[in-house]
Amino acid sequence: MKHNKPRYLAAALSLATLLAAAPAGAAQEKQQSQPLAQNQQVSSSLTQEAGKKAQEKREEIIQEAVSALQESFAVLKALDQGDKKKALDALSKAIGKLEVVVARHPELALAPVDVSMTTFDVIATTGEILRARKEVIALMEKGDLPTARELLDSLRSEIVVTVTSVPLATYPDALKAITPLIDQGKMKEAKMAMESALATLVVTRHIIPLPLLRAEEALVIAEVLAEKKNRSEKENLVLHNTLMEVEVQLKRSEALGYGTHEHYQELQKQLDEIRDKVSGGKSGTGFFDKIRASMESLKAEIFGGTEPATSKPQEAKPDKGAQTDDKKQN
Repeated sequence: MKHNKPRYLAAALSLATLLAAAPAGAAQEKQQSQPLAQNQQVSSSLTQEAGKKAQEKREEIIQEAVSALQESFAVLKALDQGDKKKALDALSKAIGKLEVVVARHPELALAPVDVSMTTFDVIATTGEILRARKEVIALMEKGDLPTARELLDSLRSEIVVTVTSVPLATYPDALKAITPLIDQGKMKEAKMAMESALATLVVTRHIIPLPLLRAEEALVIAEVLAEKKNRSEKENLVLHNTLMEVEVQLKRSEALGYGTHEHYQELQKQLDEIRDKVSGGKSGTGFFDKIRASMESLKAEIFGGTEPATSKPQEAKPDKGAQTDDKKQN
């Protein structure tokens, strides 16, 4: 698999400078004064990949479905105003748009209408994360679910790409059922039916773990050094510390639950193989192919999964690409 090394160049140079100045083992975790606080700044190199994933999802957005959703909100507005004609006109347009979507994409169950991106990044060591996990279990056993839920929600280091979609199997029929209600002047019932239809919008959240992205950045530096013949002592030190950083990030990722223990056992084995191949100043190419492929596979598996979500009606906007919320949330 081809790897684009310049992609992480800026971050790699920055991390290399930091590790070179640090003594051996400095890449090990340090205790934080605020174990479960949220990091307010995540480097642009880390959000770059998430931006690409969001862009891929944005390209799946179907404009006719976006228009149908906009017309659905227009129906609500007209019903609020008691304007029967406007409500019927907007409803007819929404149904027409959805019929076009179904005709053009008969294979689709969900028609994407919006994509957004949000970042969460807990500031905590692996040890602190593991202790917090035990605390969550203890709180649940005591029946203190609100506190457990709050603590558990803070144990996230990820970028979330959220896709909102119209369910094509049910939404068009739900709109058609509103027409006779409006015709009969049952505006209140029509509004309730419209709100119920909007509540069926499907929200899917795709997860990109930040520790895995950080491990990948460190691997870029390590691979460059591993391929270099006749490394200096300083370069060997940077290589050692960079591989330690990879290990720290993998342990952190496992502690946060991104993948199974078996996934990380395999990654650790591959990392140990790399250490053996570069020990004593040895160099070569292809040392990182297996671990990089394993990490890509793990990320794809996690991104393909979804986080359960309760959809809420939200007014559709014209597609302007993926939106990024720069404020991290607990």
